[in-house]
Amino acid sequence: MSEDYIQGLFADRIGGSNFGKETKIYKFEKIKRAKAEAKKNSPNTELLDFGVGEPDEMAFPIVVEALKHECAKPENRGYSDNGIFELKEAAAKYLEKVYGVTGIDPQKEIIHSIGSKPALAMLPDAFINPGDAVLMTVPGYPIMATHTEWNGGRVIKLPLREENGFLPDLDSLTEKELKGVKLLYINYPNNPTGAAATPEFFKKVVEFAKKNKIIVVHDAAYAALSFEGKPLSFLSIEGAKEVGIEIHSFSKAFNMTGWRLAFVVGNEKVVAAYGNIKDNYDSGQFIAIQKAGIYALDHPEITEKIAAKYKRRLKLMVDALNACGFNATVPKGSFYLYVGAPVKAKKTNTEFANSEEVSEYLIKEAYISTVPWDDVGQYLRFSATFIAKDKEDEYRVIEEMQKRLKALELVF
Repeated sequence: MSEDYIQGLFADRIGGSNFGKETKIYKFEKIKRAKAEAKKNSPNTELLDFGVGEPDEMAFPIVVEALKHECAKPENRGYSDNGIFELKEAAAKYLEKVYGVTGIDPQKEIIHSIGSKPALAMLPDAFINPGDAVLMTVPGYPIMATHTEWNGGRVIKLPLREENGFLPDLDSLTEKELKGVKLLYINYPNNPTGAAATPEFFKKVVEFAKKNKIIVVHDAAYAALSFEGKPLSFLSIEGAKEVGIEIHSFSKAFNMTGWRLAFVVGNEKVVAAYGNIKDNYDSGQFIAIQKAGIYALDHPEITEKIAAKYKRRLKLMVDALNACGFNATVPKGSFYLYVGAPVKAKKTNTEFANSEEVSEYLIKEAYISTVPWDDVGQYLRFSATFIAKDKEDEYRVIEEMQKRLKALELVF
């Protein structure tokens, strides 16, 4: 039989004729397999999952009730295209109330998105031609890089180093590297490091963007989960709207991960370009979900309660990890701890070449799941979104984690 002709028709951007044939196993698949094997080997042992990157609880009942009410209305049944105006208005009011951002025109400077991910994926379609470039912080969320490369663009990686507070060193870029750069992607509070930006850093970003004629894309998915005073928006900095946009997500701020709702806000021309691309990809999020989102935006105290829970958990996790030899500190935002990985486990005399090996070892030997990062040094990410029934159960889970980690006699 001749070879299946379909195999030769795949686009080069996804592997061409080799699509589906790659044998390399990526880290998240390795973690998934290690977890499955651990559960199979010891089904009665509790797997402590600190690797999950999404809220462990449902949206608040008042938001769920709002959705129930709105989804029963016949006027909400149709396409929403680029979104309802009421959501734009609510988003502008929310930005002013929570972040102190003023002067946003809801009609021209805000558009909703079916989650942050599609917005990040679509933006390169609006700006990246073959040969153009994007600046991306690493470690980080790669979706914009993926679509930049699919459009024939280049990705220039900006390493996030501990000694620099996990902020990119923009001054390190050469004139050659900056040639053809159109977009700068940043994300604060940061995933995976948990680092927070400062007003001074954002001011520098604005100056850098103006000087080099670059558009800033700030992924603010974790911005509302701030543990030290008022949350910080990139758009609160003078001149920020002249150079870029910010993407706000309902997923982390309101426990609405699966609802798929976000909004893009900022520079009118960039928002319009995104809207043009979006209009050719989707027909908008279900109006009832948008209206439930409005209810969430009108009640930012929901996020305050969520942030308080994560801060409580993170403090417990820091104490437990430090008791086991890690060097952990409570982040200023997000729900992540990013800690240097051990190099050895004395219990089994096992040495680790990288953090992926550590992560797999912790699953197999201690039934503890984390996410490894080897982009810039060797680190593990612990998430505060682990499953616990209540506050008392949180203490139990953390105590169990500490007990299991201590037994491994980790060396750093």
